[in-house]
Amino acid sequence: MNTALTAKVQASFDEAVARTREALAEQGFGVLTEIDMKATLKKKLDEDMEDYVILGACNPQLAHRAVNVDRQIGLLLPCNVLVRTDPDDQHSVLIEAMNPQVLVDVTHEEQLKPIADEVTSKLQAAIDSI
Repeated sequence: MNTALTAKVQASFDEAVARTREALAEQGFGVLTEIDMKATLKKKLDEDMEDYVILGACNPQLAHRAVNVDRQIGLLLPCNVLVRTDPDDQHSVLIEAMNPQVLVDVTHEEQLKPIADEVTSKLQAAIDSI
């Protein structure tokens, strides 16, 4: 099993972030948090890195179902979606999300499998549409 769902797009970084937000919304995900790693590391450590944003995406209905199965699943929510410049190709942007099947593997809670399957389907559809 791959730990990430991934797509590579030819777009500006800002366009890729906007398209990722739109694609997530079309699949019922809201973005609850946004962490600009490049800006944060520059400000806090005076370190430079490529454009790198972490979007904390949540589908409320699916999150509710998951929390009802395992209250500790909140430790693994929201779903982090990375948008980052490809370090090997400055003209490409990588869109990556953690494979929700990891939640089942980590928790060993089989009741999470159908929820993880649905989240996987929706995240993959969002990533494929970017």
